[in-house]
Amino acid sequence: MEVKSCRTCKRLFNYVSGPQICPACKDELEKKFYEVKEYIRDNPRQGIKEIAEATGTTTQQLQQWVREERLEFSADSDIMLNCENCGAPIRTGRFCEKCKNNMANSMASLYEHKPEPKPEKKKNDGNHMRFQR
Repeated sequence: MEVKSCRTCKRLFNYVSGPQICPACKDELEKKFYEVKEYIRDNPRQGIKEIAEATGTTTQQLQQWVREERLEFSADSDIMLNCENCGAPIRTGRFCEKCKNNMANSMASLYEHKPEPKPEKKKNDGNHMRFQR
């Protein structure tokens, strides 16, 4: 474990993994997430800037939650993102379904190929050094 400074409140904490924020700030961020989620459910036609202003969060944090697929905008929402691979419009995540499927298929095809056979080892010809105890 490392001791790091929280990027939000600057307090020291034992860092294990994930974002460099202390447990107290992580709990506050989770509370804010559920507040934002409820706000979006009640106001599905709001834009990202309006949601950020109404909930007291940043647009960057909202975009991060959407990219992590924790938030998804409804079909009647005006908010659209672009697939990072092909640029197609998406509602959540980083990639569209087509690109996700292509990536999954290309990864699966890597595992379908059989590894090349290893060359056979030479038999012991007796010319090696031996140690006695």
